[in-house]
Amino acid sequence: MNTLKAGDKVPNFTSTDQDGNTISLSDFKGKKLVIFFYPAANTPTCTVEACNLRDHYKEFKDAGYKILGVSADTERKQKNFSTKFDFPYPLLADTDKQVIETFGVWGPKKFMGREYDGIHRITFVINEEGVVSKVIDKVKSKIHASQILD
Repeated sequence: MNTLKAGDKVPNFTSTDQDGNTISLSDFKGKKLVIFFYPAANTPTCTVEACNLRDHYKEFKDAGYKILGVSADTERKQKNFSTKFDFPYPLLADTDKQVIETFGVWGPKKFMGREYDGIHRITFVINEEGVVSKVIDKVKSKIHASQILD
């Protein structure tokens, strides 16, 4: 797994969100951006994490941040997740894993003694120039907003 680190320039990417809109990194030029990667929509920990960011959305907005959630789920699954929990930010349906691989968050994982490849729960804070300013690889889903904003 070759994960982007603080100081790395993020390569441009393009994907679609839960509504089929095309979203690229270049859309956020000159803006601060939080991109959080999560394994799967509508799973317990992913829901807690995404809802924590939703509940603190005004603080992110006031601080000048845009937010993107990313998983390999389909547009339909992302749409259901977004609608069910009323997320004010887009969720990318990265089914071809282009964005996931650009950030280097796909790799070996262990769960209950079983090894498999999957998405690692990692968040990237990107500055106005498209450079990673902070990487959070030990995400605490219940207090994730404070991990980013502090």
